[in-house]
Amino acid sequence: MSDPVRCVILRGGTSKGIYLKESDLPSDPIERDRTILQIFGSPDKRQINGLGGADPLTSKVCVIGPPPIGNPRAEDAQLTYTFGQVEIDEPEVDYRSLCGNLTSGVGAFAIWEKMVETVSPVTTLRIYNTNLDRMLFVEVPVKNDCPLEKGDFAIPGVPGTGARIQVDFADTAGASAGGLLPTGNPIDTLDIPGVGKIDVSLVDIGNAHVFLRAADLGLTGTETAAEIDADTDLTDKLERIRAHGAAAMGMVNDPDRSREESPATPLIGMIGPAQDYENVIGSGIIKAQECDFVSRLMFMQQMHKTYAGTSTVCTGVASRLPGTIVYEACKPETLDNIIVRIGHPAGVIETETQVEIKGNDYAVKRATLGRTARRIMEGQVYLPEHG
Repeated sequence: MSDPVRCVILRGGTSKGIYLKESDLPSDPIERDRTILQIFGSPDKRQINGLGGADPLTSKVCVIGPPPIGNPRAEDAQLTYTFGQVEIDEPEVDYRSLCGNLTSGVGAFAIWEKMVETVSPVTTLRIYNTNLDRMLFVEVPVKNDCPLEKGDFAIPGVPGTGARIQVDFADTAGASAGGLLPTGNPIDTLDIPGVGKIDVSLVDIGNAHVFLRAADLGLTGTETAAEIDADTDLTDKLERIRAHGAAAMGMVNDPDRSREESPATPLIGMIGPAQDYENVIGSGIIKAQECDFVSRLMFMQQMHKTYAGTSTVCTGVASRLPGTIVYEACKPETLDNIIVRIGHPAGVIETETQVEIKGNDYAVKRATLGRTARRIMEGQVYLPEHG
């Protein structure tokens, strides 16, 4: 029988991931990735031989360890956190991106595992993220030295309510592509084979994103995942746009290699003005007055069923950068508000956004995400024996 690996399955926001301690994994990167793939059951489109859920939103790993020594960006950090997007049908773990939803669970995990000291009623953790080489600040409500899970904060796409965990991504601006506006422009026009000329806004905070007007592709911005994913011509165009956006931001050298070299980022946001649309999960209608604009995301070549955490903060910040496509779509009367309301397939998600603008320079002061987290299972996962 193979040696087991201790793990925790934890829901963070609208994603579910497997949380592992760095000390429980091999130190060699190749062996570490091989172990993670075995834990998830990849490569296999059903991940039938492991813990993966055969969905990009559940094929995610968080590795948590002590803070690094000698890294000036990690000064005063209490933890090190590495996120991995585990490919389902390929033997790869992608470390180029960050999951904002699961980041909310990192603090809770560390408290459950007694890796940090707690302060009641809220423990604020300084977490160094290796993916972006940046600091994340996570506020976890606690009671009796344990994360508080019961509360009245609701997240569209998650049943019930929980205690609100606040994550601030302000320090991640420009981490993936070298600048909040990597090209220096609020709008760039890309000339893409098979698509033609199309306007995009390239913005990088949390994760790098390519924003486009839904109308430029004949869409409204209120489409469902089933509608988008069934249109293979559209998804092919979106992937070409994503690839050329990645190249324009310097994330890849060759757009034709983007799928292989950086499949998770940049993400694509399809933006439209505020309008009524059907809530695909909770049923009922989201009214135009409930949001500032609408957006639909492409993540890992599929439309996101809700809205990614890092996309929430990036979209919110983009809505405060004059001239961007998101700024154009935002209701004018809401542009001075700290709270940005984004209409997505399962409801409305909010982010606190504060950006200081001085001439052509931007400083992000706050870019937050409110989430809930719940520990689902802890135990041992057994790796398959071969040979």
